[in-house]
Amino acid sequence: MTGLPSARGAEVGRRIGVGLMYGLWKPRVLGAWRVPAAGPVLLAVNHSHNIDGPMVMGVAPRPTHFLIKQEAFVGPLDPFLTGIGQVKVDRNTTDRTAVSRALGVLQQGGVLGIFPEGTRGEGDFAALRAGLAYFALRGGAPIVPVAVLGSSGQDGRLIKALPPLRSRVDVVFGDPFEAGDGSGRRTRKALDEATERIQKQLTAHLENARRLTGR
Repeated sequence: MTGLPSARGAEVGRRIGVGLMYGLWKPRVLGAWRVPAAGPVLLAVNHSHNIDGPMVMGVAPRPTHFLIKQEAFVGPLDPFLTGIGQVKVDRNTTDRTAVSRALGVLQQGGVLGIFPEGTRGEGDFAALRAGLAYFALRGGAPIVPVAVLGSSGQDGRLIKALPPLRSRVDVVFGDPFEAGDGSGRRTRKALDEATERIQKQLTAHLENARRLTGR
């Protein structure tokens, strides 16, 4: 497939993420062993802050290709994000190129990171788009819920858009689960049912992660 995100680039991105995230903040990672060691995986990440994606890239045990809004691909960030295997997506339309590339990641046994809420918000999984269910059903990949806690709330003194430097950020990985009902159906009804199933799982994981971390 042409234009398939680079697996080698994603590994470079992971190494950059490790250096930056551990250099600037104090990540506490719980449950990373729950991420399957091989095969296609979807990481479903709550999204309340700009660093959520880079933080998960840096602490996940496997290189991750994130679906990232095209607005982030500006200036020098465009070739950089593309070079580290990230997937540009137009959120205002059915971006068939992004869908094809994302499915390509899963078909090659890679890890695809998604913010299922579609945009940065409260980070509580309250409003899910159908995209995550679609990729789970089409790509045959288990979903690993990921809760990033402590990235929102208090702004940093130096850069308002970022958490305070050297503050603790918790990243909690949950147990992988299947979005489908085992029937293999990919109808609109199956998609809706899968989205509902996913929302319950992600909300439960977030509540558990908050209890676990005291956030």
